[in-house]
Order: sequence, then C-alpha cells, then structure tokens
Amino acid sequence: MTENSLPTLADAVGVGPDDLTSVVGAGGKKSLIYRLARALDGVVTSTVRIPIFDDEVEAMAVTDDPETAVAARRTRPLGVVPERDRPDRYRGYDPTTVAAIGRATEDVVMVKADGARSRWLKAPGDHEPKIPDSSDLVCPVASVRVVGEPLEDEHVHRPHLVSEITGTDLGDPISAWDVAAVLASDAGGLKAVPETARVVPILNMVDGASQRETADRIAGWVREHPRVDRVVATRLVAADPVVDIY
Repeated sequence: MTENSLPTLADAVGVGPDDLTSVVGAGGKKSLIYRLARALDGVVTSTVRIPIFDDEVEAMAVTDDPETAVAARRTRPLGVVPERDRPDRYRGYDPTTVAAIGRATEDVVMVKADGARSRWLKAPGDHEPKIPDSSDLVCPVASVRVVGEPLEDEHVHRPHLVSEITGTDLGDPISAWDVAAVLASDAGGLKAVPETARVVPILNMVDGASQRETADRIAGWVREHPRVDRVVATRLVAADPVVDIY
C-alpha cells in the first residue's frame, strides 16, 4: 500500500465506534491506546496497573463506580481508574468491571490488559493478560527494533517465556521469526483472547527502510494465523503513524 493511500490509525486497526479494545504486548501499547482514544473520543481504562496518564486525556474519573462515571460524564477522551496504587501509577479494574464499562457507553473503550515494563517484546506470565471476555478487538503489540537484540531482560519482558515459545536460547539474537512466533502463539500474543474477538497485531517502531523490511517479514508469518484479521505496521511517535497494512 502506498503512503498516499494509507488510512488513519483507527481505520488501519479497524476499531469500531463502540468497540471494547484490549491492548497487550510491548513496545508501544500505551501510545496506541492514547492515540486511538484521542482520535475516537473514547474512554481509557485498564485491568492492570497503568502509569499516570492524566495528560493524555481531557478528564480523569477516579472512582469505584466507573459505569456511572462514563455514562454521566460526556468529556472525551476520558480516563477511568479505581485509585492510585502509588504516586506514579493507577490500579486497574477487574476484567468484569471493564466489560461493564463497555456496556455503559456507546464510545470506544481502550483497555491496557497487561504490563511490559517499557520493553520491546514480551510473553505473558501466569496471571496475565487480563482481557475482558466481551472484548471486540485485541491488539498484540511488539517493536520491530527488538530484532537483532539479545534475548535478555534489557529489551524483553520475561525472556525465559519467550525462549519457551520460540526455542531461541537466552542471550542469543532475536530474529524476525521469533517476534512472529510470540505474536501468533497461544502462550504469547493470542493468550486468553476471546473466541469472538478480532485480532490485529501491531508492529511498532517502524522508523526506516530496514525496520520496514523487518516488519514485512514478521507480518508475512503472523498474518497466516487464522485468528489474525490483519497486521498493521506503525510509527506511533509520528504525525502519520500508519506505515503499512498487511
């Protein structure tokens, strides 16, 4: 697809006007959530701890009654969280409560459904992801920049679990196939995805020609999975964030 024909980020990802959209993975998860929430005048919430994001939305509701908050407050984008966990983070709601938030509003709801500690690739632990069963769309995220880096803690969250999925030894270079394997694995990007949800993996940090080639290779494998609707390559820090759609 040529750059002149690329759609908006929301259209590229295929977010519906009232979709409950859960985002998992690493390497751009929060950036994707905030950009889509701003573009679609949506609601931002989480099922896990989330860094303070007041500056990313027009208003915040810190409440134990989020259904009433999203129905009564028309300011968008609106952040909804239960309480501060510590000075730099909010707690998340349980997935059942987030599902109720989705039912309480006709707006898109963007959900952070796992954590990655600012790494570029991850595999989920036993306790995650926490994806609401009513999610309409799930977006597993990974950064193409991780390709060529060693499989260790600096750039990978839970590298031992990534090693179990891919067979790559700890400390060895991460390949494009490794990233694809994680995104398309039931123990990775597809873990706990509801059967009825659409799946659109996001390959982020596609900043130049070499990263574009890497994204092409990863997407070629990932899009073969029957659960995958499409794959989107992005540069989420750019004014025009969509690089390609596969």
